[in-house]
Amino acid sequence: MLTTERHQLILALLKEQGTIKLQDLVEQMNASESTIRRDLVQLEEMKALKRVHGGAALLKQKGLEPSINEKRHVHHLEKQQIGKLAASYIDNGDCVYLDAGTTILEMIPFIKEKNVTVLTNGLMHLPLLMEADVKTFLVGGKLKIATNAIVGTQAVQFLSDYRFDKCFLGMNGIHPDYGLTTPDPDEALLKMRAIQLSNKSYVLADSSKLFETTFARVGTIEEATIITDANDEEAVLSLRNHSNVKVVTP
Repeated sequence: MLTTERHQLILALLKEQGTIKLQDLVEQMNASESTIRRDLVQLEEMKALKRVHGGAALLKQKGLEPSINEKRHVHHLEKQQIGKLAASYIDNGDCVYLDAGTTILEMIPFIKEKNVTVLTNGLMHLPLLMEADVKTFLVGGKLKIATNAIVGTQAVQFLSDYRFDKCFLGMNGIHPDYGLTTPDPDEALLKMRAIQLSNKSYVLADSSKLFETTFARVGTIEEATIITDANDEEAVLSLRNHSNVKVVTP
């Protein structure tokens, strides 16, 4: 296969999948690992992709955020596993903050047997929380339609009247140098305040978010326990040098 043909196939696979592993490319193209690595370096120099641990990913615009409907169907199995593990850290009687987001949503079926009090800014969480008969408070503030979240300065002020045993946050980017990031500064402020008001903080993110950065910084990765999947073992091992990382097992 010619170099240009390999490049075209790599970009086509990335467009379809978002991320791809080096070993998968080696097998699909029947090429050596060194050849594929060289292809990825060349494509990165052309600003066509971003190399990540063990493969490559599409370049992302720092301020671009997918809609809630787009997020719900991406890495769904991993999100379910992460949500179940995160819920296991909630103790009976805890007061917790549940951030808006599709990974946080997956926690709710696993907390219905626990006597917990929840404060959330996630509108999409409400039907499941009501169905589970969980004592729930809703943050007041500005509605962000794209993510079904309550955000803004009023939301931050509202949050400040509460204290939490634990908070569980979604995050778009997790990087040892650039910290925890999200595309929206309004959401970043709310997440930051939740960390400040909580005894323990957890960030739930599938491995596609590892070593990514987006526009607005929430804090350092040392400020929270990261709960993720094992699809990028190299990235997980690297992050463990900087933060407490919990990994789901199938």
